[in-house]
Amino acid sequence: MSHHILILGGTTEARALAGALATTAHDVVLSLAGRTSAPMAQPVPTRIGGFGGAEGLARTLTTEGFDLLIDATHPFATRISNNAARAALETGIPAFALRRPPWERQPGDLWTCVESINAAVTALGKTPRRVLLAIGRQEAALFEAAPQHAYLVRSVDPVDPTLTLPDVRYILATGPFGETEEHALLVEHGIDCIVAKNSGGSATYGKIAAARALKVPIILVERSSEAVLPTVGTVEEALARIDHVLAPGRKRGV
Repeated sequence: MSHHILILGGTTEARALAGALATTAHDVVLSLAGRTSAPMAQPVPTRIGGFGGAEGLARTLTTEGFDLLIDATHPFATRISNNAARAALETGIPAFALRRPPWERQPGDLWTCVESINAAVTALGKTPRRVLLAIGRQEAALFEAAPQHAYLVRSVDPVDPTLTLPDVRYILATGPFGETEEHALLVEHGIDCIVAKNSGGSATYGKIAAARALKVPIILVERSSEAVLPTVGTVEEALARIDHVLAPGRKRGV
């Protein structure tokens, strides 16, 4: 039996799940926020752009006849995740999140864990450091509050406007990033601290492993502990949950 499924995407897991569902009878739409100027080709039909908050998402779910909502956005995309939970509650449409597990500290990791980007700015301290900012571009401007440091900013798209900092360089790059290349990057630029988000997964773990080998400290922004939807950690678990939620005879919202 075919069902209409909306995936809120932008992650490797979202693309993999869409690819797995593309071979089934389900009618799948993958939604992308549109923050990346040249998104990768996707295996199912896509829509680009926001919905207009929780109310707009709820309206889309209802008017377009979706049977299931899957939040497979980035672990730090809290706004859309909250909107997804509210829209599911308002409409009664089943929903769950596909969220890769966070990284866990290993022997040799020099982590300082903080709750926000602003806390990461403070944690850098007053003594000048050579910092790799691996947090994307959306919140890079917050580090203008700590101009004593030298920054190497890596992002998929350019930081616009550029930062008003005395010593800042930019790298445009798209993962995955392996440990060997990350090791070379840290050495080449003399990086003595990394600021990153605990995104989990393997695509950007290379910097974590390279920092461990080089004994470079990391200021790691942890995720919110609040889970707004039932959550699975892998594509395989997501497929099993889809089969369960959309099983014949199950009532909407169960």
